[in-house]
Amino acid sequence: MKRHALRAVSLLMVFFMVPAFASTLKELNWDDLKPVIEFDDPFKKLTQDQLYYLGTVARVRQMKENGKQVSEPMQKEADEAEQILVKEKVDIEGLFAKRAEVREMRRKKAESVVPELNGKSVVMPGFVLPLEYAGTKVTEFLLVPWVGACIHTPPPPANQIVHVVVDENQARESKGLFEPVSVTGTMFTKRMSKSLYLVDGSSDINIGYSMQASMVEPYKEKKETERNQQPKG
Repeated sequence: MKRHALRAVSLLMVFFMVPAFASTLKELNWDDLKPVIEFDDPFKKLTQDQLYYLGTVARVRQMKENGKQVSEPMQKEADEAEQILVKEKVDIEGLFAKRAEVREMRRKKAESVVPELNGKSVVMPGFVLPLEYAGTKVTEFLLVPWVGACIHTPPPPANQIVHVVVDENQARESKGLFEPVSVTGTMFTKRMSKSLYLVDGSSDINIGYSMQASMVEPYKEKKETERNQQPKG
């Protein structure tokens, strides 16, 4: 009787613990990994043409500051670009004065993480960029937000890359680069750098998050009806 009673108690504990865990599981998207850092970026107010003209002026000025010779056609192009910007009331000197400040704020925004996510049980989608294998099973990978990240395109910001280590019994057979998956596990705000070995050499990738994965599944996009049933806000 005691054995049956203990088994019943154990089953009841499992029954109540599983929903509790599920309720604490936070569903993340990639925007959730970006902290809210607001700052005035005057360069965002410029058109693509204005950015091009401003870059032309900056390049020629930088060459002169470095003692490099500027050809007559280059100088003419820079002068014409400056005239257009002045006519369009673009504050050239003011923008140049804020370059360093804006660059630093952009770097901070790209590298900062959300501290509240540290130690949270989460589930999030992404694409697999394998790092380590056990036989043909992937035990360590980078979770990235788009296909080609870090290989065919420049790497995403550090807070848009998650380093994932998979429990050995949950490791999955490799299905090639950039397989879409859904990863469940514990998130950590841990800055690190990983070397990614490519055909034409290696590259160090800066990473803002890590995850100890308890489950890696093929990603299945929610049906439209399921999305409509999700709570708003």
